[in-house]
Amino acid sequence: SRGPRRVRCRARGGAAARRGAGTQTATSTADGGAHGPQLGTHWRAILDCLDALLVTFRANHVPVFLVRKFFTQIFCFINVQLFNALLLRRECCSFSNGEYIKTGLAELEVWLIESKEWTGTAWEELRYIRQAVQLLVIHQKPKKTLNEITLELCPVLSIQQLYRISTMYWDDKYGTETVSQEVLHAMKELMMKDQNTNMSNSFLLDDDSSIHFTIDDISGAPTTIDLDAVQVPPHLAKDPCFEFLLHSVSVSENGTA
Repeated sequence: SRGPRRVRCRARGGAAARRGAGTQTATSTADGGAHGPQLGTHWRAILDCLDALLVTFRANHVPVFLVRKFFTQIFCFINVQLFNALLLRRECCSFSNGEYIKTGLAELEVWLIESKEWTGTAWEELRYIRQAVQLLVIHQKPKKTLNEITLELCPVLSIQQLYRISTMYWDDKYGTETVSQEVLHAMKELMMKDQNTNMSNSFLLDDDSSIHFTIDDISGAPTTIDLDAVQVPPHLAKDPCFEFLLHSVSVSENGTA
């Protein structure tokens, strides 16, 4: 049987994600924003925030290694917030909300592909919400077998998570049904077996761990900074305590010590 899993995954930050995407339901459109009117306000806010963060990191010559770790945490956080909201609130577990989230995730994927040098494998952090959304929007759910759901459609989700989504699902758009009673019964039996073996039956993702890295990881990351392109901030240039910065830039420009 497939046992339950509590995934320890926390990313600090991502205020736009906390404010918006985790609580938005159904489709939403509004004019304006750098990413066009086809997305809801909250998705555009997240994308604009990610753009601004990446620009800031690059302008301040933050090592690629640290930028990738940061975005991994951000997308881990988005995954946890969206997934847990889906499983806790029935209004979020609808067909139309699944479509809304799927649209936003597709835009996040495009952004990550375009910024891959700086984001690494952050897309993998969204695997839980991606598979949950797949289950929400897939057609002909009653025809899906348990093996198709657990092995092909949603291989990372536990039986508890699949049962929760399947029983809370409702189609506010086409009136379609959830998975068959036979599949629900099989899921319930597997959960009973898990309870008998004292396994955790929680369906939520944990939000209490960070992504670790060492000083050696940082020191070993190659960084090339062109000092000629670095301007001393005006408020530091006026401070006598930071005159050495002006000297460093002057040396770099003249190529002399």
